[in-house]
Amino acid sequence: MVTITVTPEQLSHLDLAPVQSWLEQTIDLSLNRIDESALATIEKRVQFDIQFPRQEGDPRELSEIPEVRLWFIRLDSLYPWFPLCLDWQAGEFTRYAAMLVPHEFHRVDGIQFNPEALDLFVMGKVFVLADWLKKYQLPAQFRLKSLAQLLGYDLDENFLAQL
Repeated sequence: MVTITVTPEQLSHLDLAPVQSWLEQTIDLSLNRIDESALATIEKRVQFDIQFPRQEGDPRELSEIPEVRLWFIRLDSLYPWFPLCLDWQAGEFTRYAAMLVPHEFHRVDGIQFNPEALDLFVMGKVFVLADWLKKYQLPAQFRLKSLAQLLGYDLDENFLAQL
């Protein structure tokens, strides 16, 4: 696994250098070509260490801090396929979604996403990733189904075949 540390300065300047640096060291983005072996070197590997100082007693989760969310919005706009890089088993994709989708935290139930916003997010990611994977002739169906299932969605085989 790879841990990408994001400092308060990088958050405040919307500086994606830690992600860009890791990507450049791992795969050659200038080739505009991703094959199965390149994808294997980045897929499901990344965890984030977000360093954002909070005053004692600040009850907010990182996904409730505007500066942190804005950094993730910028990341998602530049690399909309980045969820493929996240360590899904460690919960990084769910945390990533929380940065981009309105939600509430409940002590008993945990994170509760706005259902309509989550629908839009999941389908947006499915469409983006389907096109990105297709562009590079990479298998998509299992990846898309798995990603959607992380957030409680079951994608129909016929729907995926249309993509």
